[in-house]
Amino acid sequence: MNPTEEKTIGWRDWIVPLGARSQTLRQALDGSAHLRAGQGDIPLIIQLVENPKFDIPGIDLFNGAVDLDTHDCIHVLLGRGMLPKDEAFVIGFTMGSTNRVTTTEEKLFALAAKYLYPGPYKFSDEEIHVFRDAVRLGFVSDCESLSKIDYGQYMDLPVGEIRESIGLEADLLEAYYRIEKRRYPDDVASRRIV
Repeated sequence: MNPTEEKTIGWRDWIVPLGARSQTLRQALDGSAHLRAGQGDIPLIIQLVENPKFDIPGIDLFNGAVDLDTHDCIHVLLGRGMLPKDEAFVIGFTMGSTNRVTTTEEKLFALAAKYLYPGPYKFSDEEIHVFRDAVRLGFVSDCESLSKIDYGQYMDLPVGEIRESIGLEADLLEAYYRIEKRRYPDDVASRRIV
């Protein structure tokens, strides 16, 4: 490879670590632009469960539903990549941060993710465990509801500053990530988050 060529990173390796505080949200997202799926790439069952445009008026089946652009911003702020445990954590924390998730809603989502999601989107028992931990962590966090934030206003701010502005406690996330890393030492997603 020519030394001036930039190495292209694959989706399995992409992550903006929790410690990357000075990178702007725009820079972080630009680094994953070639990796991010378009709405049409996402299976319909996942869109029905996770995308707010499919909500039934007056009924919030799953609190914290967000569009893909918002979901990608949340990945960056939480310091998570795109592997299954990362997805489970991002979805769970986003739901938990609404402070409105019921036990029934949590169980329904876990069932959908484990039994209805296709192939690589399907959650294993370990991912369900991470999802449930993340729901609780999002609930105890004093951050704003991650699903209600207008991330457009933050695009050119450093990630660390955004976290502070919305009340997202990096120390809380890091403490949990250390636990997750001990629980799943052989999983790449869990090893690289701390």
